[in-house]
Amino acid sequence: MDLIFHIIPFFGILALLYTFWRSRWITKQDAGNEKMQIIAGHIAEGAMAFLKAEYKVLIFFVIIVAVLLAFSGANSADSSPLVGLSFVVGAFCSALAGFIGMKVATKANVRTTQAARTSIGKALEIAFAGGSVMGLGVVGLGVLGLGGLMILYGDMYGMSTQENLTKVITIITGFSFGASSIALFARVGGGIYTKAADVGADLVGKVEAGIPEDHHLNPATIADNVGDNVGDVAGMGADLFESYVGSIVSTMVLGAAFFLTPEFGAKFNSLGAVLLPLVIASVGIVASIIGTFFVKVKEGGDPQKALNLGNIVAGTLMIIASWFLIKWLLPETWYFQDPLYQWADPVKGNLYTSSGIFIATVVGIISGALIGMITEYYTGSGKGPVISITRQSVTGAATNIISGLSVGMISTALPTIVLAFAIIVAFNFGGLYGIAIAAVGMLSILGIQLAVDAYGPISDNAGGIAEMAELPKEVRSRTDKLDAVGNTTAAIGKGFAIGSAALTALALFGAYMTSAKLSSIDISKAVVMSGLLIGAMIPFLFSALAMQAVGKAAMAMIEEVRRQFNTIPQLKAALAIMKKNEGIDHLEWSKEDIGVFEDAEGKAEYGKCVEISTKSAIKQMVLPGLLAVVIPILVGFLGDKEMLGGLIAGVTVSGVLMAIFQANAGGAWDNAKKMFEEGIEVNGQMYYKGSDAHKAAVVGDTVGDPFKDTSGPSLNILLKLMSVVALVIAPLIR
Repeated sequence: MDLIFHIIPFFGILALLYTFWRSRWITKQDAGNEKMQIIAGHIAEGAMAFLKAEYKVLIFFVIIVAVLLAFSGANSADSSPLVGLSFVVGAFCSALAGFIGMKVATKANVRTTQAARTSIGKALEIAFAGGSVMGLGVVGLGVLGLGGLMILYGDMYGMSTQENLTKVITIITGFSFGASSIALFARVGGGIYTKAADVGADLVGKVEAGIPEDHHLNPATIADNVGDNVGDVAGMGADLFESYVGSIVSTMVLGAAFFLTPEFGAKFNSLGAVLLPLVIASVGIVASIIGTFFVKVKEGGDPQKALNLGNIVAGTLMIIASWFLIKWLLPETWYFQDPLYQWADPVKGNLYTSSGIFIATVVGIISGALIGMITEYYTGSGKGPVISITRQSVTGAATNIISGLSVGMISTALPTIVLAFAIIVAFNFGGLYGIAIAAVGMLSILGIQLAVDAYGPISDNAGGIAEMAELPKEVRSRTDKLDAVGNTTAAIGKGFAIGSAALTALALFGAYMTSAKLSSIDISKAVVMSGLLIGAMIPFLFSALAMQAVGKAAMAMIEEVRRQFNTIPQLKAALAIMKKNEGIDHLEWSKEDIGVFEDAEGKAEYGKCVEISTKSAIKQMVLPGLLAVVIPILVGFLGDKEMLGGLIAGVTVSGVLMAIFQANAGGAWDNAKKMFEEGIEVNGQMYYKGSDAHKAAVVGDTVGDPFKDTSGPSLNILLKLMSVVALVIAPLIR
């Protein structure tokens, strides 16, 4: 067993070596002409400026919380001051994962654009390579961080007794807390940034001024492209890094409870159930790397099929490997006195089997795929729900919004049923440990799943660069094809993130009950019911704060874009020329008009819009972030451990439903708008970009933007972070 512990970090190193190799390969690709490189430089500069500003604020939060954790750990027999170190390492790994992903994404975008000038296959290869750096970076840092801390604390305290093993794992929970904290701020801050820029670029640029999306005359377009990186690359990476780590840690906590079970003691020195999630995650890295080599497409081929093939290969390898890993690390059968597990032998306790744990793992993998497919149906372009929104758009913005809200609400039903089924099956075959290992299974091939998701914003950026650099139409056509697939993968990614968040939160809830020594929570008690109600309210309060933040930041952005259009003479003149020549090919304009238009190039003050988004995001992210940390602590110490359990149950149920509703409503609105931009027939009449129906769809998309990219995804982290906080403070309040 000691040998396995010392081998695990090397799988993390393997993933990081892969990211280094892919990053070097991307750097060697052609970055295009000077104009393309200047635009890409602005995007990279804005993205790094945001990260630096964000991390300057978060470093104070990390130091303060680490000191408090170290102090509380020093005064607890079940913990240690080293829990503060775990928190710092977790926060650092989460921040580093975001930095790596952002750095490579801003290199890959312009190279994807250049590749799209000749081949969609080459463009896909570069965009996916950029995404794979994010994906493998996240899993590599997670396994390396957890594996390294396990070796460090195991050598310090030993794991030969249940008391020592429990103490080691309790200290390691700080790593998950650190990852969750950074993830929430990254998701909220990135979401505020990207939506403030997007709303400003859309409402003033597309609707008021009537200029194309990503046009170089739009002052907010650089900030908008930066936002794709800080929100959909760094934000999503931090979100899933935190789910990944949380699922592993919660499974280790629950696995430690098997320590005194005779079957484990005889064969596996009792550590098999603790090691299993780390070993599955390690082998998942290898499966993900193998899967990336199957993502290839020939000219004229379907990028979606190529991405799906990579996922299918990795998933199949992981299912096969899980069977052998579980049979190796767990005894064939064992009994355990688990009061929460209902199917018990009155004398021996509950019967567990290695085959049952395997079934729970596979259920996690399959349920993740099903939730992604359901999400694609409700948000996919050309699918029934999105078509219904386009039809309602013909009668105005109000009916568009009503239709979008109804799609979002009804879309909660099927994912909830899938999750409920997965929870019941996993619990039936493995108790709370079964639910936790299902979450690990769902996230086992996160390396390639996140690569597929991060590929989307890189392709989106590539299209923006093509538009701003005024490249031939066929280049934008190729990047749009990649981007369209990216919208689907992003929707699937959001569904996957929500599903993994739900299972991870339940696993963390079970770990909290184990750590707090709660065999049950009685909801008939007044304090527990109060905790449930407060917990159910928090996602609504959190979402309101996040959307208010987007609204405030967007107002500042809109005012700035309007100011530039009205006060910069060259921009004002160019917009007038574009309006006069609407519908006429640029090459057919008069020489005088072309001269006025070219004179406006480079006059838009992109830096001021980037600065507004950065300052607004940093300022507005603090309150929602603190909400998730402070409330569980107050309830835990002012109430009791059962009330805190009720709070976590309430926020989990409410948060999952709100996250699905907001993500799917926003995604459906977005694709309804895109269908008008491509041209769509409604009731026998064709509607195109610029029509009243399209403008109504743009309003709906603008409403949905903070739903799907700010508050919705942030809820995933909120419910996990609150569960992690409860788990960390559990030894202090029981």
